[in-house]
Amino acid sequence: MRIVITSRDHRSPTVGMGFTKTLAMLAAAVTAGVDRSRADPPAAEAASGVVAGRADTTRVPDLAKQVRGSVVVVTHEGRDGGRQGLGTGFVIDAAGLIATNLHVAGEGRPLEVALADGTRHRVVEVTASDRTLDLAILRIEPPARPLVPLALGSSADLPDGLPIVTVGNPLGLTFSVVSGVVSGTREVEGREMIQLAMPIEPGNSGGPVVDPEGRVVGVVTIKSLVTRNLGFAVGVDALRTLLERPNPIPISRWLTLGTLDPTRWTTLFGARWQQRGGRIAVSGEGDGFGGRALCLAVAEPPGLPYEATVEVRLDDERGAAGLVFHADGGDRHYGFYPSGGRLRVSRFEGPTVNDWAVLRELSAARYRPGDWNTLTVRVEQGRFVCSCNGDVVTVVADARLPPGRVGIAKFRDTEAEFRRFRVAASLAEGRPGPDAEARLRTAFDRLPSLASLTESDVAVLAAETEPVAAMLRERADDLEARVGELRLVAADVHTAAVVPAIVAAVEEGEGADLLRAALEVARLDDDELDVEDYVARVDRMAEDVRRTFPVDADEVARREAIDRHLFAENGFHGSRSEYYHRANSHVSRVIDDREGLPITLAILYMELGRRLGVAIEGVGLPGHFVVRHVPASGEARLIDVFEGGTPLTRDEAAAKVQSITGEPLKEAHLLPVSPRAIIQRVLRNLLGVARGEKDREAMLRYLEALVALDPDDTSDRGLLAVVRYETGRRAAAIAALDWFLEREPEGVDLEAIRGLRDGFQQGLPA
Repeated sequence: MRIVITSRDHRSPTVGMGFTKTLAMLAAAVTAGVDRSRADPPAAEAASGVVAGRADTTRVPDLAKQVRGSVVVVTHEGRDGGRQGLGTGFVIDAAGLIATNLHVAGEGRPLEVALADGTRHRVVEVTASDRTLDLAILRIEPPARPLVPLALGSSADLPDGLPIVTVGNPLGLTFSVVSGVVSGTREVEGREMIQLAMPIEPGNSGGPVVDPEGRVVGVVTIKSLVTRNLGFAVGVDALRTLLERPNPIPISRWLTLGTLDPTRWTTLFGARWQQRGGRIAVSGEGDGFGGRALCLAVAEPPGLPYEATVEVRLDDERGAAGLVFHADGGDRHYGFYPSGGRLRVSRFEGPTVNDWAVLRELSAARYRPGDWNTLTVRVEQGRFVCSCNGDVVTVVADARLPPGRVGIAKFRDTEAEFRRFRVAASLAEGRPGPDAEARLRTAFDRLPSLASLTESDVAVLAAETEPVAAMLRERADDLEARVGELRLVAADVHTAAVVPAIVAAVEEGEGADLLRAALEVARLDDDELDVEDYVARVDRMAEDVRRTFPVDADEVARREAIDRHLFAENGFHGSRSEYYHRANSHVSRVIDDREGLPITLAILYMELGRRLGVAIEGVGLPGHFVVRHVPASGEARLIDVFEGGTPLTRDEAAAKVQSITGEPLKEAHLLPVSPRAIIQRVLRNLLGVARGEKDREAMLRYLEALVALDPDDTSDRGLLAVVRYETGRRAAAIAALDWFLEREPEGVDLEAIRGLRDGFQQGLPA
């Protein structure tokens, strides 16, 4: 079975300062987040069973005691002088050598090491470092007494399943102990890494991975972003090689690595500016209002008219960075920069938002989100001509600010890179004129396939003009973007076809078909799923069960036959090690894998009961779905299908709810749940998983279904508007907001909705 509907992280533009905050306000006002009480958190029994393997627990306390005294906390100084970048290191030499990750040490920042006894020591030298291996060896100022180094073992031929322990500072919890096992070696980003089956969190980086003898076999480097309780470490043999071949840099020189040449650049309002490989990179929020930070060229620009250009690339299109000119060395200057996916020309006359004026904000056909874009300004007397990637996008007449310096700027918490900054009386763009460009595009259309392309074909294009290769890359980018859009449209069409089938399957009355509705939910994520095939499989399962009891068997005997078939004979069970896996909410995968959540196992159980004349209803306990057998005669009984069909008394159900949610069981929790409500709960489980994975495309599918099932739910509809906008579906997002304005539901701030709609409208392409 192939999951074909993939997600892409489409970060849509935000409009104006603080617009992201407005999105958050809407989400808080009309969604209040996903109601976790309507979803299934892991059963209490699953909480301790998620790690594939563990170190010998009898040795862990001894190892922890042995290792802790040699583990340190590494911090580097932030731009405001405070401690930042909490990570881990460990002693490898009694005189004060500390091993850690290079990313923990940071680059060009003052470093400090806190020993296990609480004393703090300045780093006086970076004795060795390797960017590829992400390793660094630090030397601290001489300690008052010799330190206790850890013994270095070997990372060659580590056996899978080897028990290991690490001590680190996960999430700032200093000197925490975690145990696990080696689960193999993997190539990650071109490096051979040790795969660790253990919980790894930010702050563990740089910590030692020790074997049962207390010898270091690796250095914790990264956690898996895909799988919980999985991390990676650099083998200790690489650390030993680094130790044998040091490249010492005194901390006084380390602090200047990557810094800008002060004879060429002046920075204002903070942030972190670095130069490497002909590029200038900026990170961190500036001190100016809105996170503004400037980097001005020391050289004065030529007299008017002149031209300034730079290529810029943003890490996130919700940010802003670009050119500034007519700068006075303080708060006053003009700016031309991408902001929220659009291009903006602004005048800055002071330190506050009231001193800023947006002179132009517009879309640009040639702007390439996520890629390098060339910004050019021709500054003339009383006006300036702004271009993006060779196209003039706007001409602004404004003479409020006098001539001044030229440079680059960033806003908000944007991380950006700049290259090829130039200022001259005239800059030859090197791009062909309109006639030549039209001729080249015709030539591009006539290009043969790669298999048929000859050297002469390439030579003809190369002879035309220097930027032909760049034009071809632009063309490829345009086609790739269009292909991506078409795939998303195809996904929307698929969702639009499946959602009505879900709604139809849970219509109230005897026509409700819970199994079919659940399978349609799975089909949202798998457009190749054959619903009829799975319905037929459940029909066959029911017939298999029917053959095991006499025709006159009562309901209890029939239910017990279902229990035997599912749990004893075919191994259906609750998922513990991968509780949050999306497959657990797909009834099709539950049937295939014989593993699922309480609610999806309950759906299968109820549907078998329906086919075999056993009255079984769903009961939505908070955090844990169960079923209830309600025979025509006799006492009704709660059943926990997640635990293999175990009967539950009311007191046991209350204890389970208390253990999971911390809240007492209420009578309302024991009411039967309709097919519609069951499907909504399945969708909310999926929504929670997608939200945790930041999979907006999946969130969109589930929200479309939830809104169709309950059109009056303002929480879901509000979140739907936000997610539609965040995934680039602006017109659809506006339609979702219009619903609020047309119906005026209680409890919703309609003025905020109108303001947000205006923002969405401004973000639409011109």
